[in-house]
Amino acid sequence: MSNKIISYTEMCQREGRSMQRGMTFNINGNHSVFLMSVRPGAPYDDELQDDGSTLIYEGHDQPRRIHGPDPKSIDQPERTESGRMTQNGMFHKAAQDFKAGRRLPERVRVYEKLRRGIWSYNGVFHLVDSWRQRSGKRRVFKFKVIAVRGDEDDSRPPRRDLPRRRTIPSSVKREVWERDRGACVICGARDELHFDHDLPYSKGGASLTAKNVQLMCARHNLKKSDRIE
Repeated sequence: MSNKIISYTEMCQREGRSMQRGMTFNINGNHSVFLMSVRPGAPYDDELQDDGSTLIYEGHDQPRRIHGPDPKSIDQPERTESGRMTQNGMFHKAAQDFKAGRRLPERVRVYEKLRRGIWSYNGVFHLVDSWRQRSGKRRVFKFKVIAVRGDEDDSRPPRRDLPRRRTIPSSVKREVWERDRGACVICGARDELHFDHDLPYSKGGASLTAKNVQLMCARHNLKKSDRIE
């Protein structure tokens, strides 16, 4: 399902809840979710590295309060005023416990916002590290997750040391979406769309530029896969 294009409503239906919160820890006991964006003006500083196989995801701010301070002016919280862990705190603890060998990596589904109402499912990542760093006059959380292959079945515990998986860079996705006008290049369909590699990775295809990436509906993507030997 990686590289599938979905609407916000479809994403909420898949996760079984409203996804207004950008990071959600431990959904149904088998995975977590990050909503990311690297578009200009995005509220957080997310960054894809290593040809898209590594995501450095920024933690989230304290909710804005009436007559309260600007959330961007204060440290991102690990706990609430009552002492309960925030989403930052829960992800941070999971990452540190993994590094210490106390648990398996947290499985994280990553969805990337392409434009208003349009999202790309970037697949499953594993949470492997976390830290705090200075950002201007405050401290923010950073979470390192790596894209893995072979962990989509979330009915089983996540496995350690799975092979890494590359993802299509955000800039390429946006360019392809605009070039192909949000429709399958073969039939013009606007539903069940995927970002497809014209020449697959296994045949030496790349995804660093838009030349080898196109929009294709699931029906024609399946037909194409059947023809590849």
